[in-house]
Amino acid sequence: MHSDRVKVFSGSSNPKLAEAMCAELGVELGRIKLARFKSGEIYVHYEETIRNCDVYLVQSLSHPINEHLVELMVMIDAAKRASARTVNLVLPYYGYARQERKAAPREPISAKMVADILTTVGANRVVTIDLHAPAIQGFFNIPVDHLTALDLISDEIRGMNLPNPIVVSPDAGRAKMAEKLAGYLDLSFAIMIKKRPTHNESVITHIIGDVEGHTPIIIEDLIDTGSTIINVVEGLKEKGAGDAIICATHPVFSNGAIARMEHPNIAKVVVTDSIALPDALPSNVKVRSVAPLLADAIRIIHEGGSISVLFKSGGV
Repeated sequence: MHSDRVKVFSGSSNPKLAEAMCAELGVELGRIKLARFKSGEIYVHYEETIRNCDVYLVQSLSHPINEHLVELMVMIDAAKRASARTVNLVLPYYGYARQERKAAPREPISAKMVADILTTVGANRVVTIDLHAPAIQGFFNIPVDHLTALDLISDEIRGMNLPNPIVVSPDAGRAKMAEKLAGYLDLSFAIMIKKRPTHNESVITHIIGDVEGHTPIIIEDLIDTGSTIINVVEGLKEKGAGDAIICATHPVFSNGAIARMEHPNIAKVVVTDSIALPDALPSNVKVRSVAPLLADAIRIIHEGGSISVLFKSGGV
């Protein structure tokens, strides 16, 4: 892409992804200074002109999420005050997305609150991948381009030549995604029913579908602590299934989750680089990059066209 009016800058959450996106676009990653005062307050300075430019800020709202969120807010404010024409947020992972509804009285809807904050500060557009709930798009009063990594994941699985595979949704909430993946791969799928006694904890109660003798392909939007995945894998094993393939867009991997991925009944874990990962990962973890997908989205937004051409199904 040849335009001196498009500028891509990275926050501190995932600079490697931003660099890979710029390599795909054929542009230089923008120069920006991100620093902290002794008090912990965030300082931002764009070290090149962005006047009348379409600015893209790449920032995953990953751990430490509150630090990255405030940093992004300051980046937006600095860009607006530097007379950027538009400020476009590339949020590969949208944090707080699991708090998208009230499950109990007196709870917040934090996903909506974050959307309001980012819009109020001055964002003009959001590009994100595999929201926990697609309805979160409606929390914004600005355009939201909701991408999916499902094509990347399906291509990876297709090359594995798995014996007798079946797609498994770990809960009813993932059923639509599981059905879509099963359609891509021309496979049957099963659904697991679970209850959550507390946050980051689940208990499998029922499995709808025959998994005995099958290789389960478990599809999730994210892996947090990994405890739910382990419960699902062990529940499937008890029903006679083989070792599982775990697929998730967002590797949150908190609280020892990476070590849990080495469970003896997990054959492979397929994730993306929507969240920065350590260099040392278990041998069964495969990372697919979303940089080409995000770069193509930026190109289409800038040049005009339909984002739906990026997906086999025409969109999320």
